[in-house]
Amino acid sequence: MRVAVLTFPGSNCDEDCFRALEQVPGLEPEFVWHRTADLGAVDAVVLPGGFAHGDYLRAGAIARFSPVMRPVQAFAEAGGPVIGICNGFQVLCETGLLPGAFLRNDSLRFRSHPVHIRVETVNTPFTSAYRKGQILRIPIAHGEGNYFADSETLAQLEGEDRVVFRYTTPDGGLGPGSNPNGSCHNIAGILNASRNVLGLMPHPERAMEDALGSSDGRGVFESLARHLAGVAG
Repeated sequence: MRVAVLTFPGSNCDEDCFRALEQVPGLEPEFVWHRTADLGAVDAVVLPGGFAHGDYLRAGAIARFSPVMRPVQAFAEAGGPVIGICNGFQVLCETGLLPGAFLRNDSLRFRSHPVHIRVETVNTPFTSAYRKGQILRIPIAHGEGNYFADSETLAQLEGEDRVVFRYTTPDGGLGPGSNPNGSCHNIAGILNASRNVLGLMPHPERAMEDALGSSDGRGVFESLARHLAGVAG
């Protein structure tokens, strides 16, 4: 099962995503340069974190015009699974594949540390390996992770079970200190209406081994493998 890992000028998590995918049996990652206009016969796409095109203008605003985004949009609209992580999430919002936008963190500081997130739904191709309500410890690393959407969009996301991950305290609460960037509704990850496009700000590819602090991110890629194999999701 071939998985395209997109690389933009300024991507810095493409290697990490590649190695994470390699660790999951059945997944075969391959790098795809941003100027490529044809994805080829891939089964899934990952947009990694980093600073695509230097994040000039605003995060993801230039990357949305890269030639590779045209076939990615067609792939997603045809039902193919797409994951955008951190900067990849920002690119997906700029492209219109996911709703909403990103503001600077409410602290106006770059945040890079582990956070706790709650799995809000397992009815996705990306979370079937988790339990609903499970608390994960996964790192964040961003300066513009403050997810924003208007009240109508937020109500739609909540009502359609499309909030996938939410920032919480270690015990799963929404108390003080649970939201690292000021995101609306503590949102850390969402789905598109067809449920085949996921955007999340935390980095599951950096949480693949207990020896490195956490293996809680493995479930995202293991769920994808199960989905592509027709087992779940």
